[in-house]
Amino acid sequence: MADEERAGNVTMAPPTVQALRELVVRISRGEAEISLGSKALKVLASLVERPDEVAVSSIMSLSASVGVNASTLSRLARSLGYDSFAQFQQVFRDALTRGQQRFYSEQGQRLLDDDEHAGSGPLAVVAQLAQESIRNIDGCLSQLDASDLAAAAGVLARARRVRVFGARQMHAVASLLSYGLGLVRPDVGLLDGPGQSIAASLAHMRGGDVLLLSGVSPYSRQAVMVASAASAAGISVIALTDSRASPLTACADHAFFIPHASSFISNSIGAYAVFCEGLINLVAKALGGKALKSLERHEQFIAALDIEMR
Repeated sequence: MADEERAGNVTMAPPTVQALRELVVRISRGEAEISLGSKALKVLASLVERPDEVAVSSIMSLSASVGVNASTLSRLARSLGYDSFAQFQQVFRDALTRGQQRFYSEQGQRLLDDDEHAGSGPLAVVAQLAQESIRNIDGCLSQLDASDLAAAAGVLARARRVRVFGARQMHAVASLLSYGLGLVRPDVGLLDGPGQSIAASLAHMRGGDVLLLSGVSPYSRQAVMVASAASAAGISVIALTDSRASPLTACADHAFFIPHASSFISNSIGAYAVFCEGLINLVAKALGGKALKSLERHEQFIAALDIEMR
């Protein structure tokens, strides 16, 4: 009998996040084959609206996030027909993996399917992206904390060595940070610069040095591993990422959350560029006269090498 009930529960367990969302609606309407208390239903509704967080969080951090005990999440999972919370969470992890595998093609498909500005010409496409970047910048600003910004800028100003990392498109963000910070202070470079292996670069870093890295969903496994290895070695980690559910957040001494939602075929980095410029300026202000001397020395070599056209 117990085996039959167990088999029935496994069959009943919703196999996808979308099925869980539909179950929430059916339970609310009294149309589902199972029932949940009002508190459990509210928790489930909250979970299905934050699938990425559910996929990457521990049961303890997730229970704190939704305001219940970990045991409540375990009971909820069993009530839904899963053997354990881990099995329930695997549904969200599978969805996240599928979404990451098709992220770029789905972004492209949405662009091709978007008829809203189809008859408005090329300017409308650019204007839409600009407005989306403005919304992302506003979203970033709403989450910034002045004291955390100042602390991160101070760490970057005082560090003996700063290395910057970003995989795939976030490499462009890393390059901007490396160039800008390199204008105002010495010993800044890309972690994976020409002729450098990531392992060798990390091996040259010590406690008090800083790794500044950026990564967003779909998260690069390499970026997460680099952040984890650096943190374990006592290197200060500053992360630019997209949400508190990001796997980079757990490794970071300072984390800044910058949205990237847009109709661009990849991750939009408009808001990231604005934040990076602001962070570089804050480091320059923290360095004061040292930053000015660094800029002047930079100008001297531009002149000596006759780089700029006049």
